[in-house]
Amino acid sequence: MKALKQLFPLLFVGALTAIPLPTRAEINKVETVAPDVFFHEGDLAAKGHCNNGWIIFEDYVLVIDGNFPSGAQEIIPKIRTMTNKPIRFAFDTHHHGDHAYGNQVWVENGATPVAHTGVIDEMKKYETGYYGNKPGRWEEATKDRKDVAGSKLKPPTLLFRKDMIFDDGKHRVELLHFGVAHTHGDGFAWLPKEKILFTGDACVNGPFNYMGDGDSGQWVKTLEAAKKLGANIVCPGHGPMGGASVLDDQIAFFIELRKEVKKYAKKRPEEVNAAVEKIKATLQQNKQIARYVGTFFTAQVEKVYVEMGGKPFQSAAARLEQHRHHAHNHGHELAPDAVPAQMRTGRRTNRPVAN
Repeated sequence: MKALKQLFPLLFVGALTAIPLPTRAEINKVETVAPDVFFHEGDLAAKGHCNNGWIIFEDYVLVIDGNFPSGAQEIIPKIRTMTNKPIRFAFDTHHHGDHAYGNQVWVENGATPVAHTGVIDEMKKYETGYYGNKPGRWEEATKDRKDVAGSKLKPPTLLFRKDMIFDDGKHRVELLHFGVAHTHGDGFAWLPKEKILFTGDACVNGPFNYMGDGDSGQWVKTLEAAKKLGANIVCPGHGPMGGASVLDDQIAFFIELRKEVKKYAKKRPEEVNAAVEKIKATLQQNKQIARYVGTFFTAQVEKVYVEMGGKPFQSAAARLEQHRHHAHNHGHELAPDAVPAQMRTGRRTNRPVAN
């Protein structure tokens, strides 16, 4: 089991699926969300990159998420074409590689990595190689990603327990923590004036929910707390930007998943395993949440079942293969015909507008 924990996915998102995703903006294109506020949907399919955002303040730039090193290297030139103000802060929404492994690149470009204290707690748990123990997730990632192998792990050094505020009189960004969700250190970036919320992987827009480091019950409560902010625009950690409904849909997915698994909470593991396809079909019939059902749905059902007191029902070999397949999808180039068209060049309509 220890070996399985170390062979963790290099990214923490669902694998590509055949389920159509919503019409979406072009990947790798900078979108203006509001004056001085930008969103960039990363190339998840081919490069494993997360989404990024950045806010141009009077004297500096604040970036949302460190990405992988290669992702950071793609984003920095795009920011430089917009402003010559220094990039001073890079906010890691959580500790996963696609959101924090690029920190060293940002530091080399003058930025300080920022995060909730829970990010450090999680890194101490999983990045055992950095903290003086056996090889951890970073070392595992170097086997498949040249950009990681060519950089070094840089944990965030500017930390907050509850919130941190950036305010120059014109723009205000509040970094907030509401509790456990995708991980135990999830942070949100909230722009109260524009009513824009950057969520990291606590909220995604598509089949990208990795549940291994979180808790689905607490996840719902955390998202409900975030919903009270009243965001009009939601910029997720993966998938296209959208309106407030993205947050509603993400919450609904976990609620419905938990409701269906609860029906089998007292059943034997093998019975739950046999019911996975039935549970999947039920959720796929729900138009609001069907796009969240992905390849690793079995692992999601197992995780909720274990949270409810059950025991794992997948074999060690199956779990290992899922880890490998997951890591492969997000650590290597994929052939164009292996990537759904919507994830390559699709465009979103009805783009939300900030108030």
